[in-house]
Amino acid sequence: MRVIQARDIVTSIADALQYVSYYHPTDFVQALKEAYQKETSAPARNALLQLLVNSKMSAQAQRPVCQDTGVAHVFFKLGMDVRIEAPERAATPSLQTLANEGVAKAYLFADNPLRASMIRHPLGQRKNTGDNTPAIVHVELVEGDGLEIIAVAKGGGGDVKARYAMLNPSDSIADWVVSQLPGMGAGWCPPGVLGLGIGGTPEQAMLMAKRALFTPIDIQSVRTHANPDEVEKLRLEVFDRVNALGIGAQGLGGDATILDVKIETAASHAALLPVALMPNCAATRFITFSLDGSGPAMFTPPDSSVWDGIPDAMPTADGRRVDLDTLTPQEVQSWKAGELLLLSGKLLTGRDAAHKRMVETLARGEPLPVSLKNRAIYYVGPVDPVKGEAVGPAGPTTSTRMDKFMPTLLEQTGLLVSVGKAERGPVAIEAIKKAGVAYLVVVGGAAYLVSKAIESARVLAYEDLGMEAIYEFVVRDMPVTVGVDARGHTIHWISSVRTNRE
Repeated sequence: MRVIQARDIVTSIADALQYVSYYHPTDFVQALKEAYQKETSAPARNALLQLLVNSKMSAQAQRPVCQDTGVAHVFFKLGMDVRIEAPERAATPSLQTLANEGVAKAYLFADNPLRASMIRHPLGQRKNTGDNTPAIVHVELVEGDGLEIIAVAKGGGGDVKARYAMLNPSDSIADWVVSQLPGMGAGWCPPGVLGLGIGGTPEQAMLMAKRALFTPIDIQSVRTHANPDEVEKLRLEVFDRVNALGIGAQGLGGDATILDVKIETAASHAALLPVALMPNCAATRFITFSLDGSGPAMFTPPDSSVWDGIPDAMPTADGRRVDLDTLTPQEVQSWKAGELLLLSGKLLTGRDAAHKRMVETLARGEPLPVSLKNRAIYYVGPVDPVKGEAVGPAGPTTSTRMDKFMPTLLEQTGLLVSVGKAERGPVAIEAIKKAGVAYLVVVGGAAYLVSKAIESARVLAYEDLGMEAIYEFVVRDMPVTVGVDARGHTIHWISSVRTNRE
């Protein structure tokens, strides 16, 4: 009987979540470097370089690679001959309790605070728990006296794009997967990894698709197998066909939409073929470790050579410089889709909750707490700053969530520019075109890099919303790409396809 102390589990989970917040897995960085070296699309190549620079900067500063520091998942594989002890407590706590304590300790760590995204109840007030608990816990009981733990910080942008289908046994799984990618948009921040769960029951398939993501990238080694099995054949087919779509990094068009395809399978009913799809984003964050009773797990930083050849900061850009403090409709209307801009001046922020309040205020005929006339608003919920920072990592959130608010805001406020990540939907594009304004794109997953362009930050309104409050950033040379120009032209592959079909 192996004895493991409850406090060692808590400490190990906390340390693991801090570690993955700023260290990408080595295999992921290597795959990203290979994708960058092979990329033929200039916008996608620039996005890949920003992701690589951000990865290096985050590792050096030990600050989060992404402002969405994730929902904490903890996978326990617990041997039946393990006993967990907690002599300092009245009773031995559950694995859920230990996971929650580890998550809270990690996310409230003063030297590297992580953004809390979890709400206690999905209905009603949707109040944030403040420490990113509860953890999402999965427990597998196995033979032996080992305890293996996978600690994961999974961003919301990937989970929201999850797909499930009950196919017929004779259907092509690859055809179904490839058909899903255009509809998923780029809000999951490609390039990343696709996880597939095949077989079992519906709920098993979804869990397998997610769990499959948390293994090393090895798709290129699979190509060398002389006699690939059925799973390997499917991995290769999906990998090649998805990348052939040309969606590319951040949906900007290009060669690398995904870096690998992972598959888990399970026995299923003979008449059924459950299939689940789950993407992992460019902020890939997980680590696997074991506890043997000798103390908490120890995590060794990756060899710094993994970032060899990556610059310490983004090279000076040749983009058009924009002064947000003197912005005019005429200047905005001169921008073209795909053009690189460098923003300086005062930039407002606002996400879902702030947009909802603003639209409700306008519906009541009341003035907004902040004037949007001739202003730009950035869809972001930043991480809290630490000493010396104006703001913590401050990457964009998915812009389509704000699409339904665009017609009202553009018609009634004089807003000139919105800034976020990924494509806009038809409602937003039509509103942008009608108003003669623009939408700008920031690379999702490069949050620490973005924060270096922010010189100061203050809350202007809705302070009770926490990270969703309306801030005013003062930025200098913040790099963005014109995603939708005043004529309704878009750079995004996915939006272009939708527009052409319509």
